[in-house]
Amino acid sequence: MNIKIKVIKTEEEYKEALNAIEKLMLKDPDPESEEGEKLNILVALVKDYESNTFPESLPDPVDAILFRMEQQNLKPSDLVPYIGSRSRVSEILSRKRPLTLTMMRALESGLGIPAKVLMQETDEFRDPDDIVWSRFPIKEMESRGYFSNILVKDFGVSELMENFFRQIGSPSQLFGMLRKTHYVRSLRSMDKQALAAWSGYIVKKANELEYKTTFKKDSVNLAFMQELAKLSANPDGPILACEFLKKYGIGLIIEPHFPQTYLDGATIINNKQHPIIGLTLRHDRLDNFWFTLMHELAHIALHFDQNINLFYDDLDTSDANNSQESEADHLAGEALIPQGKWEKSPARLIPSPIAAQSLAKELGIHIAIVAGKMRHEDGKYQYLNSIINKETVRKYFHGKRWEK
Repeated sequence: MNIKIKVIKTEEEYKEALNAIEKLMLKDPDPESEEGEKLNILVALVKDYESNTFPESLPDPVDAILFRMEQQNLKPSDLVPYIGSRSRVSEILSRKRPLTLTMMRALESGLGIPAKVLMQETDEFRDPDDIVWSRFPIKEMESRGYFSNILVKDFGVSELMENFFRQIGSPSQLFGMLRKTHYVRSLRSMDKQALAAWSGYIVKKANELEYKTTFKKDSVNLAFMQELAKLSANPDGPILACEFLKKYGIGLIIEPHFPQTYLDGATIINNKQHPIIGLTLRHDRLDNFWFTLMHELAHIALHFDQNINLFYDDLDTSDANNSQESEADHLAGEALIPQGKWEKSPARLIPSPIAAQSLAKELGIHIAIVAGKMRHEDGKYQYLNSIINKETVRKYFHGKRWEK
């Protein structure tokens, strides 16, 4: 087979190389043969062309379209055959409307943009100047007092939103994290604008705290977390936890979740001097409060210097495929109820209040934490309702708009 091997520079050469690879693969050549060598070289050349044309740092579909337009000197009007109309093209390129499956197929076939690129979620936060503020939960933010005493009807939405995010430093700082350095643990799609509004408020309130010291790296470890867990035995343990963490330069802020976020907690590490934990108390149970708090602390202990600065956690879902989430789950569990203690305790086998109280007393923690562990391990959530349902948390944090 006469196949010319050369560096791929154009779309036509790219398609020719793909065709040649297909023909060679049908022959199933020996890897050590001449044709096998040609196949390997062609595959490497195609991968190199694809990585240069659609680099991993640009997974956003609109960026991919704009890149192709620049490559081929195309105008927005040239996209009409693939997208549908001039106004629709404008909406797509300004990220005001998502691509449909029909558009994706047309763009892949007509412009050669890989479907895997087009199927990525559009990045609404690529450029703060292009953010559509009306997509944010404005009315909910107003009702929560995010704009202080200012009413939306008296000011422009853009002015209010820009001022809100300006209070935490700059919109680009938070939106930059939402674009590149965040991880969402959830099987459900979360409203990104609502997450951004919630996160902005958490950072704003944490910045208002009066810290007596800055956070010291490695100060959060298993012993630290176990010491904190013992505060759960106090009647006002959640309040004491806030004060305890503040003494070490960590902000703990409580704020209800927004609709369509399904959020239990988050860890925000953009400010290394004062990492932040936000909890929503979506489930008004003491055992849930303490496990979620320990899970977020575990992210600080384990992932402080890694490449993710913002973790969003819906702890109703497991995430065994993500090592960071699995590590955080494990450390949180050890901080509350060490596995060695659990294995030897009657509470592992007998779902009784007496067994729960015995282990709680041994560990110096609240009985509700042990009861929650017993229910979770057995998967029988009708156990120990008298303990679990009695111990709520929202009552400690007044002035919040808790869902009914």
